[in-house]
Amino acid sequence: MKAVLMTAAGNPEVLQIQEVVNPAVPVGNTKLLIRLVAAGINPIDTKLRSRGTFYPELMPAILGCDGAGIVEAVGAGVQRFRPGDAVYFCYGGLGAESGNYAEYTVVDERFVAHKPTSVSFAEAAAAPLVLITAWEALYERGRLEPGEKVLIHGGAGGVGHVAIQLAKLKGAAVSTTVSSQEKANFVKQLGADEVIFYKQTDFVQAALDWTDGEGVDLAFDTVGGETFHKTFPAVRVYGDIVTILEPNANTVWKVARARNLRIGLELMLTPMLQGLEESLQHQAEILEQCAKWIDQGKLKIQVNHQFPLEQAAKAHQLLESGSITGKIVLLISDE
Repeated sequence: MKAVLMTAAGNPEVLQIQEVVNPAVPVGNTKLLIRLVAAGINPIDTKLRSRGTFYPELMPAILGCDGAGIVEAVGAGVQRFRPGDAVYFCYGGLGAESGNYAEYTVVDERFVAHKPTSVSFAEAAAAPLVLITAWEALYERGRLEPGEKVLIHGGAGGVGHVAIQLAKLKGAAVSTTVSSQEKANFVKQLGADEVIFYKQTDFVQAALDWTDGEGVDLAFDTVGGETFHKTFPAVRVYGDIVTILEPNANTVWKVARARNLRIGLELMLTPMLQGLEESLQHQAEILEQCAKWIDQGKLKIQVNHQFPLEQAAKAHQLLESGSITGKIVLLISDE
């Protein structure tokens, strides 16, 4: 099969398309052989490519956590799927298990969900990592409740545009930061109640004005860096702030402590990195629920750029250029 191999850590040119041996499904287990139609590209992919994977001794590597495709064959223990089923999932691509920049992959059925029927394979492949991240951050780390007010940084981005929709589905009011009128129009279409142009406006003051000086119940940081600690005064006393980035070592925690904030750290890769099978199964259950919402028209994934598999390096270059609206996807086969 054709696959994009990461031959070494470095710039996008280290991604080379090559012929490799097709994976096989071991007899008597619960794994699926999946013919990949599309693979999503995420910031974790570019970080692993530039810095090295979590398993540098296992090189070369096939990147790509997000995939969507068709079940080709099943192990004897498989119960939920059969050949011909369309699926989507977030699994592999961290350096240990083979990722999805390839024509085929093997994944345990417990970690796979049925693809939403109303969207393309490209849209489905763009969805898993951002859906799980936003779900865990808002619903599990942040404990978002109906009627609460949430501030979402980077609302037009991959995670942000999904987070807006999940927050609205929970019955929350949403404010979000954007950098342009085009992005403002986009997030308003997703249901954002308050849009903050962070380059022209102090987002803390805007959030306080929006909440009559109290602060939001939950802030969701998808940006990191100074944005994380600068958000502390925008959160109400005893409120929550969740970030998907590692806080800087020089983060000043004084305001967070004075306001008695609850700090949440969200990394949806933890189950893969720690081998937590029950948590991986829970993530697949999240995708099953989100597929229902997608098919009901309550949730959508924005795919703005699509590249053929052999142009994975160009896709990485685009993502690293910054300020991307929505998601980037690799198209692997026709369907």
